[in-house]
Amino acid sequence: MSDIPLHAFGRSKKARAGYTPLHNGEPSDEENTSMRAAVASAAMNRKGKRRERYADDPEEEATLLGDSSREESAFRDDEREETRRETSSQRSILPRKGTSSDKSRTIPFRPPEKLQGKYPPNLVRNQKYNVFTFLPLVFYEQFKFFFNLYFLLVALSQFVPALKIGFIITYVAPLAFVLTVTMGKEAYDDYKRNLRDREANSQKYLVLDPTEYSASTPEGVPHTRSVPSSALRVGDLVLLEKNQRVPADLVLLRTSDSSGTCFIRTDQLDGETDWKLRVAVPACQKLISDRELLAVDAEIYADAPIKDIHTFIGTFTINSPPALLEDDVPMVQVPTVEPLTAENMLWANTVLAAGSAIGFVIYTGAETRAVMNTSHPETKVGLLDLEINRLAKILCAVTFALSLVLVALNGFRGLWYIYVFRFLILFSSIIPISLRVNLDMGKTVYAHQIMTDNEIPDTIVRTSTLPEELGRIEYLLSDKTGTLTQNEMEMKKLHMGTVSYGFDSMDEVAHQLAVAFGTNTEQGHGRQNSLHTGVQLATRGRRDMSSRVHDVVLSLALCHNVTPVYNDDGTVTYQASSPDEVAIVKWTESVGLRLTFRDRTRIELQTPSGARISFEVLDIFPFTSESKRMGIVVRDSQTGEVTFLQKGADVVMAKIVQRNDWLEEECANMAREGLRTLVMARRRLSEQAYEYFKEQHHLASIKLEGRNEAMASVVGELLERDLELLGLTGVEDKLQDEVKSTLELLRNAGIKIWMLTGDKIETATCIAISTKLVARNQYIHQVAKLKTSDQVRDQLEFLQNKLDCCLVIDGESLQLCLNLFKNEFIEITTKLSAVVACRCSPTQKADVARLIRKHTKKRVCCIGDGGNDVSMIQAADVGVGIVGKEGKQASLAADFSVTQFSHLTKLLLWHGRNSYRRSAKLAQFVIHRGLIISVMQAVFSSIFYFAPIALYQGWLLVGYATAYTMAPVFSLVLDRDVNEDLALLYPELYKELTKGRVLSYKTFFIWLVISVYQGAAIMIMSLVLFEAEFLNVVAISFTALILNELIMVALEITTWHVYMVLSEIVTLFIYAVSMAFLPEYFDLSFVLSTRFVWKVAVIVAISAFPLYIIKLIRSRIAPAASSKLL
Repeated sequence: MSDIPLHAFGRSKKARAGYTPLHNGEPSDEENTSMRAAVASAAMNRKGKRRERYADDPEEEATLLGDSSREESAFRDDEREETRRETSSQRSILPRKGTSSDKSRTIPFRPPEKLQGKYPPNLVRNQKYNVFTFLPLVFYEQFKFFFNLYFLLVALSQFVPALKIGFIITYVAPLAFVLTVTMGKEAYDDYKRNLRDREANSQKYLVLDPTEYSASTPEGVPHTRSVPSSALRVGDLVLLEKNQRVPADLVLLRTSDSSGTCFIRTDQLDGETDWKLRVAVPACQKLISDRELLAVDAEIYADAPIKDIHTFIGTFTINSPPALLEDDVPMVQVPTVEPLTAENMLWANTVLAAGSAIGFVIYTGAETRAVMNTSHPETKVGLLDLEINRLAKILCAVTFALSLVLVALNGFRGLWYIYVFRFLILFSSIIPISLRVNLDMGKTVYAHQIMTDNEIPDTIVRTSTLPEELGRIEYLLSDKTGTLTQNEMEMKKLHMGTVSYGFDSMDEVAHQLAVAFGTNTEQGHGRQNSLHTGVQLATRGRRDMSSRVHDVVLSLALCHNVTPVYNDDGTVTYQASSPDEVAIVKWTESVGLRLTFRDRTRIELQTPSGARISFEVLDIFPFTSESKRMGIVVRDSQTGEVTFLQKGADVVMAKIVQRNDWLEEECANMAREGLRTLVMARRRLSEQAYEYFKEQHHLASIKLEGRNEAMASVVGELLERDLELLGLTGVEDKLQDEVKSTLELLRNAGIKIWMLTGDKIETATCIAISTKLVARNQYIHQVAKLKTSDQVRDQLEFLQNKLDCCLVIDGESLQLCLNLFKNEFIEITTKLSAVVACRCSPTQKADVARLIRKHTKKRVCCIGDGGNDVSMIQAADVGVGIVGKEGKQASLAADFSVTQFSHLTKLLLWHGRNSYRRSAKLAQFVIHRGLIISVMQAVFSSIFYFAPIALYQGWLLVGYATAYTMAPVFSLVLDRDVNEDLALLYPELYKELTKGRVLSYKTFFIWLVISVYQGAAIMIMSLVLFEAEFLNVVAISFTALILNELIMVALEITTWHVYMVLSEIVTLFIYAVSMAFLPEYFDLSFVLSTRFVWKVAVIVAISAFPLYIIKLIRSRIAPAASSKLL
């Protein structure tokens, strides 16, 4: 063995660094040989290491050596596990060499401090900033906007004496205000995040304490100490109780259940609410008590941390068995190696559903699966803000050009560059900083309106910078479980060929069942008393109704994987990995046949009359997504009759059951109602037939090549033939309230809807139909298990020619499509009316969201309710979280939090639409307000020899952007074009907005022209009606300007609101009163004269009247879509 070149082996490992083991297909012979060689050499290699690490006895070292052949044969019974173990042993050669980049690890029980210190701390951290990064990051986020940068420069320029114009405060104050508000908001948000993190990090857990271990302690009770979850380290043994969240990725060593199994809830990891079964490491479960774990001399090897929650590769190695008595000889050879898979793992963020368990910490903090599957939130910026930022750049160019033109017309005399700067500052009001203040205040108003809307109670706006985004959504990516459905299953129908029982006729089933059991109780048993009667019944042709009901209900009560768990208060919880099964077992209980006990070998039922009947479980063939069926062989304890029961999807069962004429049609009927169908069938077996099957099955199970196929074919040939069809069940996954109408409304609003779920293809298709995500006769195209690029290409070509279908695709195929033909795939699928992606990992959901955003440049909204949706919610332009039964993780990470899916219509079609329209109008009006005064300044300067002198100084300029126009302009945030009912009745109004015509370059240039016309008209007319003193020009033109703005606001309003009227009147009053207090600008004797009044009236008429005429003509010739509805 020693001549195996280890170094060459190491090289080949590096060459295949990105290798992941394929789950299907066994490795080739060559690979097997090389792996076995590797295991052998690993065993050799261990020898030296062990000596330095554990200082074992020489005899034991001898047993450690060359035992790989025995080690191998010990696991012959499971080929796949063996390969996996060998692969991991082959990998475990490298970490022992101490490579730094490789993150795989071998951790002994009770590891030394130094080894524990190598791995990241077990901290949850969702904060964006810390004390040092807060200011730099916030300033960067603010000043990367051209807008804010421009104002910063203008404000700084006022500290240069040559450039100083007016009050410094007029330039600095607005900027300081905007920054203070933003920083305050960011700091508060981050503080709240910090509090949540601190709460998560300080949760206490019990850790087994090896230091206290001594032989004198009471038997079996280990010492524990309580530590916060942030103090847990790799190698710690953690004791978990029922309903406790798992703090780090643990290898499950022992459970309180003697069988060594426990159930966990993984809703925050993969979004599925069904319970998952986990299995403890057999070697540890066998120990007499928990306390003995502290004396075990073992180590765990684990691969480098990866994102995938469904795979884990590792080994559990016992180096020396615990000596039971002083002179006891160990019965097992050492080291014994057991493979570890994802079944042995408790991932962080899952919850222990029942019992208690002990786990070995293997990954902490940033290396846990949960953290690796969440992405870091980025600061979201609305599209409207980006558009306004672009307009600001154009305005800046206009300002610069204007300044240059004025200086050029003056002939570049004197210090012309200083004049250019002075002009730039004079015209700085073209890009009004008040725009940022107005828009931010507007956003606050919208957020307040959303949160105080009684029709969508408890809606929370967490990111107040995005309400306008809600008005421009074109793609909605929704989770299924808990978002569209309530994840509450209920059995609705039982069909038995000649008779069908609906939800309201289940008491008839209960009656028939009671009759069937009642007739037989005299014979002392709840079933036909002997095999003889059973055969008689079977041959009697059409059996009487009650015995048929009896057969189907009994079969449903036996053929499942459900375990009843008794709680402290006497209630029963059913544990199963599928909610469908729980629904069926609850249904059999409701009609009188109750599951009272279940373990791996026995099932006990209670009949309607209260008698107990028990069955031995001989074999179980579990449900897999490939086989789509589950089977069970049971023996009646009293009669000894052996029966094979099987239930599964209609697609596979139709081929297995005896010929019939109703199955296919009924399945289609139930699917149309959105019910999940399961076909129930059975076959009675004679004792000889069962023995023969058992023998054949055992022979197949010890094959080394093609074991799984061999076992499946034995079951297929000997059991799954000519089954007697008993019935068909229809289980409903209850939808959330008003999901159908909500999806229909959103579709009519031009929103394309994608459903991304971690669930199975069949389930997802059912829900797509029942939620009306798929139109009535729409073709559903299912794509699953794609393996090659040719298959992908064929599917894409098919879709391209059939764009009106609904695509249902599984996660594996989706990943392949994205890896091979990313652009083509997104190009085609974004045109489809509906897409359903199943078996998606959290990261895949987020990738899809990012891809759609990047490819279509359209706004994407994601909605979900579980921890597995957080990445997707953060990757979207707008993330909406639903406060679900599963907790608040999604709603805390989202920008908007709602209590149910149907609130989305009001949020988008009403609040979103209004916010966007109002902000667009407000932004353009504020720009117009700045432009008009700058045009007047330009006209004034060009008449007065191009001198950079301010037309309005000091208080007038301060007042113009605040007291004199602020309130009326801001009141535009209360404007609306249609009322609420119409907006929800005609979702097409929303579709119109997504084109972005409310604020575009076209509308911007229209406002530019209006501003130039009005500014020039007011200024030129004031100068034409020029009085002797310059002071009067200022008074006339400024009054005309203010009145013009008030009239313009009135012209812009579609629906008047009481605040709007008030703001107009109050502003006019404030202006009139302020004239008396500003004698340096207004000569009161002149202002009160009739000359002043008629001149101002003429100027305002010339500037505003033409616009009123144009507006009237437009409303007649090309009215807005909304006005047609009024």
